[in-house]
Amino acid sequence: MKKSVSFIIAACCAFVACQSPTTDKDKDSSQFVTLTDAVPDAILEIRYYGTYNFVGTRIDGYLQPTALLTKRAADSLRAVSDDVMQQGYRLKIYDAYRPQVAVDHFVRWAADIADTLMRTYFYPDVDKSLLFEQDYIMAKSGHTRGSTVDLTLFDMTTEKELDMGGTFDWFGTESHPDFCGNPDTGTFTGDNSKSPTGRAITEEQFQNRMILRKAMLRHGFRPLDSEWWHFTLNNEPFPDTYFNFPVKQLE
Repeated sequence: MKKSVSFIIAACCAFVACQSPTTDKDKDSSQFVTLTDAVPDAILEIRYYGTYNFVGTRIDGYLQPTALLTKRAADSLRAVSDDVMQQGYRLKIYDAYRPQVAVDHFVRWAADIADTLMRTYFYPDVDKSLLFEQDYIMAKSGHTRGSTVDLTLFDMTTEKELDMGGTFDWFGTESHPDFCGNPDTGTFTGDNSKSPTGRAITEEQFQNRMILRKAMLRHGFRPLDSEWWHFTLNNEPFPDTYFNFPVKQLE
């Protein structure tokens, strides 16, 4: 049985209020690198540093428009970059390491049901009161462990983002890798029955998602079943550590 919305909101807010103080380990960035130092061909569009995101404001903990990753994840992402470069693409990064204070910001925002500033752009089909219940917002994120990245592909021929048939951070089934197709086989089916409003993507858009997915899987990342843009390193070095140092250029 699903928990009531009020229970979930109360539990998430209690987590933020009662979490233990940050430890020295949480603040240790020594095993991280600035992503563009390791992957110089990557393009950055750090959505949580700006205001074009589902909250509509800069997110706590993002002090500079840069991206950080663990060294191990960055090395693997460099291999992905080299792979897609040979296919005529560059990686475009929306988010990588995300400090716990940023996740806490998301939780506070989701509990404020009246704040729907960016609903039209990111969650028009989802009632904000259901964001906790449907796991769009959670009190912990794999990004905070430092080896998860949100990204897309930039087409070097057209000099535009590759058309994925949907925007980063769209809250809905249309963001699922299996929307309108089978990501395990790369087969487009056109089945849009999971979309509450009958939205769909084309075969070309589905296959564009598969180009990114296949490259990431080839180089040691695993996908998320609810977001076509989200990947985590299989052998991530800190599977149980949730870091809380800010996003800024590392010295």
